[in-house]
Amino acid sequence: MALRVVFMGTPDFAVPTLTKIIEAGHEVVAVYTRQPQPGGRGMAEQPSPVHEAARAHAITIVMPRTLKIPAAETLFAAHAADIAVVVAYGLILPQAILDAPRHGCLNLHASALPRWRGAAPIERAVMAGDTATAIMAMRMEAGLDTGPVCLSESVAIGADETAGELRARLAQSGAALMVRALRHVEEGTLHCSPQPEAGITYAAKIGKGETRLDWNFPAETLRNQVRGLSPFPGAWCEVPRGTATERVKILRARRAEGAGRPGTILGTDPLVIACGADALELTELQRAGKKPALAAEFLRGARLVEGAVLD
Repeated sequence: MALRVVFMGTPDFAVPTLTKIIEAGHEVVAVYTRQPQPGGRGMAEQPSPVHEAARAHAITIVMPRTLKIPAAETLFAAHAADIAVVVAYGLILPQAILDAPRHGCLNLHASALPRWRGAAPIERAVMAGDTATAIMAMRMEAGLDTGPVCLSESVAIGADETAGELRARLAQSGAALMVRALRHVEEGTLHCSPQPEAGITYAAKIGKGETRLDWNFPAETLRNQVRGLSPFPGAWCEVPRGTATERVKILRARRAEGAGRPGTILGTDPLVIACGADALELTELQRAGKKPALAAEFLRGARLVEGAVLD
């Protein structure tokens, strides 16, 4: 028997789960997503990826600024949902919303809970150099990602994998996992277990101050920073350009041999930068307003020289 589902999500990461729920035959009675945000040329308002997907399936779209008012609670209850599925929605759900669906609310979370509770679990796992993570379906409660875990799947993190690449894989495996969870809900066989008390860490939203590379850190730390912030928001540094400097994103890098004053260009073929320990080879870079480029192509325009210092 199909479930009446309210789906709540916003970014690309959430779209595969919405699509799989529809394909599984469940009735998505409403999609909640964030309001359009300015973007692109002219900064016109851009509907979220979930908004676009819901519109393609002719599903009712709801975009409240907050769920913490009686009108929002009344509207949500009127959907008479069996369950709500939440995937990177972006608004806090008050208790009245959590209690409204007959089977409560399930959240898809991209970490091995209780490690990396919070807003940026994928980025934090990669930046920390974790070699594995997980995708989990959990019952939501008032705390931040504190609810019991119902289904989980371990996922290895590739040695050179970026956060963007990992996110794409987790989005697909998470969609299948959530459909499995809904099948268990239908059958009355969904069993959830409390999270361990030990091993709790928090994945705070990435701050602007964390994106600039500090060449005084070891190469491995910087390599993981680059991976964890690629492709967005992107780790960056300042490179010499004439008598000024230019801000450049570093999208891919790998450890290299070499030593010198941190930030010094040790060579340009390949492009190797001295770090606080060891060195880092920059393999893919992006200038402002330009497409990503391999180091050789980037250097044709940047004209960096050995001995110059990056900031």
